[in-house]
Amino acid sequence: MSDMAERDNTPGSAGPPQTGKPQSASQTVEARPGATPTTSSRAGILRGHELDPSFGRLLQHGRAPYQNRPDQDLSYFVRILTNRGKQRTFWGKDLDRAVNQGETRPKIGDLIGVRRIAREPITRMETQRDAQGRVIDEAERQGFRARWQVETVQFFSERARRARLVRDAQVDVSRAVRADPALRSSFMSIGTAEKYAAQTFKDPHERERFMTHLREVLAGSIHRGEPVPDVRMRDRQQTPERQPAAPPKRRDEPTR
Repeated sequence: MSDMAERDNTPGSAGPPQTGKPQSASQTVEARPGATPTTSSRAGILRGHELDPSFGRLLQHGRAPYQNRPDQDLSYFVRILTNRGKQRTFWGKDLDRAVNQGETRPKIGDLIGVRRIAREPITRMETQRDAQGRVIDEAERQGFRARWQVETVQFFSERARRARLVRDAQVDVSRAVRADPALRSSFMSIGTAEKYAAQTFKDPHERERFMTHLREVLAGSIHRGEPVPDVRMRDRQQTPERQPAAPPKRRDEPTR
């Protein structure tokens, strides 16, 4: 069986594990007249194939020097057995938080998904060691640390189901919310956006394009297991009427 290693894109991945409340990669959706909704985020969210989870049975996880090399800094690993019978190992300090502070906190033997969801800027210490493993030099380096998500398979399937409902413009909202109250905030945001679009866009195609994009943003956040983005509607700014310029004051002519 092969043992594949994946890690943060910052060599060495140095620095102490993050403590306290993990930083959220939450987004804000801002809608303006005449434009599709835009998003902003406090973390560099990954897109496309980078978000595809790797599924398998959890075999082992814990702290160890990166790739079990004694000359490397302490990191964290997650090892799974894929459905093809191959072992796959992921390395990254944030895996500690993802496994032990995630929503489902999977146990050994559980079927899980592992994926990178964001990159966060860090300042790390790069250490050089001699042949005996003694530190001979240290220097600060700027880089990025991957943010991970490690949850059970049920977590990912449930998020995928919710995302499909949010994308569906024909869904029965009342029925969907009764079946899954967690969808309430998403559909409230959609309702607010629909009222805004009806008042703002005269062209029905623009309204449809606006709502499709908004639904996609909300569904994407749900699929990644993130908090639902705040939806902010910006009113059309009224341009103040320009007052006619006052004629220049004439100086009184002297009496002759």
